[in-house]
Amino acid sequence: MKVSIGLFVLFTLALAAVPLGGNNYFLQQATFVAMYCALALSWNLIGGYAGYPSFATAGFVGLGAYAGALLQNAGVPMVVAWIGATAITGGFAALLGWGLLRMKGHYFAVGSISIVEVLRLVASSWSGLTGGGEGLNLPILRGGPEFAGQVFLYAMLVVMVIGFVVTVLVDRGRLGFGLRCIEQNEDAADMVGIDVTRYKTAAFTLSAWLCGTVGAISASWVAYIAPTDAFSILMTLKVPVMVLLGGPGTLLGPVIGATSFVLIEQTVWSRFLDYNQAALGIVIVLLIFFLPGGLLARWRWRKRAAPAQAGAAAVKVPT
Repeated sequence: MKVSIGLFVLFTLALAAVPLGGNNYFLQQATFVAMYCALALSWNLIGGYAGYPSFATAGFVGLGAYAGALLQNAGVPMVVAWIGATAITGGFAALLGWGLLRMKGHYFAVGSISIVEVLRLVASSWSGLTGGGEGLNLPILRGGPEFAGQVFLYAMLVVMVIGFVVTVLVDRGRLGFGLRCIEQNEDAADMVGIDVTRYKTAAFTLSAWLCGTVGAISASWVAYIAPTDAFSILMTLKVPVMVLLGGPGTLLGPVIGATSFVLIEQTVWSRFLDYNQAALGIVIVLLIFFLPGGLLARWRWRKRAAPAQAGAAAVKVPT
């Protein structure tokens, strides 16, 4: 665990130092990396540790974006609006999760993805509050593009660090133990006294409020939101793939997966402009097919295999 924490600190410092290079493109990409790392860490709590395939990520991101935008347009300071959006999203997820998490397997997956569509329809229809299909404009941060870019990078980094700290606390705590038991055998965990509904709801809520914070920050970053962008089904699919790519149920897996995914995505976009989505999908499917446990699982396998091979060579009798 100390190695994982140390590597994460170095990774965070590297992203924080990107503005020193003075390149706006790298600044933007670093912000995307921090944003997706935060989302992957949040999804890992419910999808990695508990093994529940949640597809509600875009719903919570969109809800946080609209909550933050409405608060800012009402005159609330930007950072306070982000905190308010976080609280609203977390409260909504806690109420929703208590009922939704009683479903299992495919039923839960379908129920979770329907949240995204329901929230998108509400945002599209409630034009008096959300602006409907025209969307909402947000106040542009003063100080120029360079200053704004740095503000949103560091804001996303703070959320990423909070997500990692929460993951460490969950991993080492009673909640993490309970979620692992649920992932292994939910019925057996319930029989030995684990309150599975409460544990799953706690993980679901923690996952959602981090998504809400990311949504509120990204809305301020873009200074405009619309239902189709805020509640993007593509984002709902991307985030689980990132975690699966890095290694679900681990500390660094979501970070490695999200960073790798962003780098792969940018490479594919630049080389296959006309077929980027199809090419990206093929690349991701191949990676997950050949790395079913993620990149970290492959590294751990090699680490375990090396001593075993050395031991076998040592006891081999010459002929």
